[in-house]
Amino acid sequence: MSNAEGTRVVAQSDGAGRADAEQIPDAERPPGAERAPDTERAPAAETAGSGRSSDGERVVDAEKGGAEQVPERERTGAWKIPGAGDTGARTAPGAENAEAGQVTEAEKTPGGTPKPAVPASADPASADPADPTDLTAQTAPMDAVVATAPAARVVATAPANPVVATAPANPVVATAPVDLVDPAELELTRPRGLPGLFWKDLAQVDFGPRRFRLGPARERLETVSQSFLTGFNAVIAGETGRIDDIHEELRGFAYEGAGMACTTLDVLTITGGRRLRDLLSGQGMRYPHMIHMGAGWAYARLHMRPMWGIRSVHPLLRWLAFDGFGFHQGFFATDRTVGRQRSAGLMDRTRRAIFDQGLGRMLWFHECAGVDDVILRIAEFPPGRRADLWSGVGLAATYTGGASAAELERLSVAAAEDGFRAHLVQGSAFACASRLISGIVPEHTVAATPALCGVEVDEAGGWTDTALIALGHNAHSGDHYQVWRAGIRKAWARRNRDS
Repeated sequence: MSNAEGTRVVAQSDGAGRADAEQIPDAERPPGAERAPDTERAPAAETAGSGRSSDGERVVDAEKGGAEQVPERERTGAWKIPGAGDTGARTAPGAENAEAGQVTEAEKTPGGTPKPAVPASADPASADPADPTDLTAQTAPMDAVVATAPAARVVATAPANPVVATAPANPVVATAPVDLVDPAELELTRPRGLPGLFWKDLAQVDFGPRRFRLGPARERLETVSQSFLTGFNAVIAGETGRIDDIHEELRGFAYEGAGMACTTLDVLTITGGRRLRDLLSGQGMRYPHMIHMGAGWAYARLHMRPMWGIRSVHPLLRWLAFDGFGFHQGFFATDRTVGRQRSAGLMDRTRRAIFDQGLGRMLWFHECAGVDDVILRIAEFPPGRRADLWSGVGLAATYTGGASAAELERLSVAAAEDGFRAHLVQGSAFACASRLISGIVPEHTVAATPALCGVEVDEAGGWTDTALIALGHNAHSGDHYQVWRAGIRKAWARRNRDS
C-alpha cells in the first residue's frame, strides 16, 4: 500500500460473508489468589518497584489553542464494527468471524435502569484478580472494508491565541473550537440508584497517593487519566455524547474509559456486548484501539479474563483488551505487578506478551514520562519481558506525550543498546495509526515519531497497514496479532536497510 494514497486499513462487518473464527475455551480459575481492590495501595514501607522517587513539581505540559492540518488528501481508516455506514469503495483485508449465539437482554426496572445479573461464572466475589476467567470470544461476521475518515489534524494549543504547529507536509492553519473543555470541567449528572455505584472519583488518578514518580509531566498525565474516568462517567450517566466536548487531543483517552464502562455494563447485564458494539460502530468509531483497551480495564476490574461474555467485537483488535488488562494491573496493583514483576496467571505466551505491552504503557505513567527513569525501570525486568515493555513505552510516549524530542532520542538509543529498538518502533507506529484513524494528530505525536521511528507520522502509520495486508482476510487469533506486530518491525527494518 502506498503511503501517498493516505489510506488506512479497516475491518468491519457488512453481512456480506462469514467465516469461522477461533473460539477460545474457558480457563479454570485457580483458588485462593489475591484480589486487586479498586484503589489498591501498598504499605508505606514498600515502594512500587525499586523505590526511587522525585520531588518534581507540576508543570503544564500542553496548552490549549490553535491547530494545524496535515495534507488535505483523503484519509481512510476508521476501524469499524458492525452497524457503521461505509463510505469507502475498496475492500481491504480483515477477519471474518463465526456467527455468534443469541443473547437475551437483562430485565429493566420501571425507571429504565438495567438490573445487573451477574452469571455464576462471572461472579466477582468468586473470581481472582491475578487469574480471572479465560477468553471465550465468539466474534460475529467481519468483512474487511475501507471507510473514509477526515484528514488528520495536528493539534497545538496555547492559552488564548492559536499557534501554528508543524505538520508533516502542506500545513493548513485551523483554529480549535472554543467550546471544548478539560475533562475535570465537564459537568455530568451523577445518576441515582444502582448506576451511581459505578461512578468514579477523578481523585483516583492523583499520582501522589498512588506513589508514582512526580515530575514535570505530572499534570499532563493526570489530566489524561482524568479524561479516562470522565469518559467512563459519561457512559454511566447516559451522556456519552458529552465525550466529544472534551479537547480533541484528550478525547481518545475518554473513549478508552467509555469502552471500560460499556464492557462493565454489558457483562453485568448479560447483553453479549451490545453497548460496546454500539460505541464502536457509532460515536466511538474513530477510536477502536482505545475502546478495546478500555474493555480490558473492565475485565480486570471484574476480576475476569478478556473477553468473557462479549461477542462481535473486532476479531484482531479485541486482543488489545489484554493490553488494557496489563495497564490496569500495573496502575492499581503496582507493588505486585511492577515491584514484584508478577503477571496474571493462566495466560499463554501470546496473552502475556500483550499484557506486558500494556504494562509498558503504564510504566510511562508510573515514571511520569521520565525517560531515564523508564530506562532504569525496564532494566529491572527479565530480558524475556523487555521487548514487550519497550513496545508499550513506545506507544505511550508517542500517543500520550510528556517528553521532549531530545529525551525520546535518548530513549531510542537505550532501546537499541538493549536490543529492542524495533519493538519500541512498533509501539510508536501503533500510536501513529491510532492517531491517524481518529483524525487528530497532536503536536507531540508529530515530534515524537521522527525521534523514535526515524520517519514522519504518515509513514510509520502506514507500516501497520502494510503488515495488516500481509495477514490476509481471516486474521483473528492471538498468533495473527503477534504476526501483525512482527510485520511492523520488519517494515521498519526494511526501510532502514533500503535507506
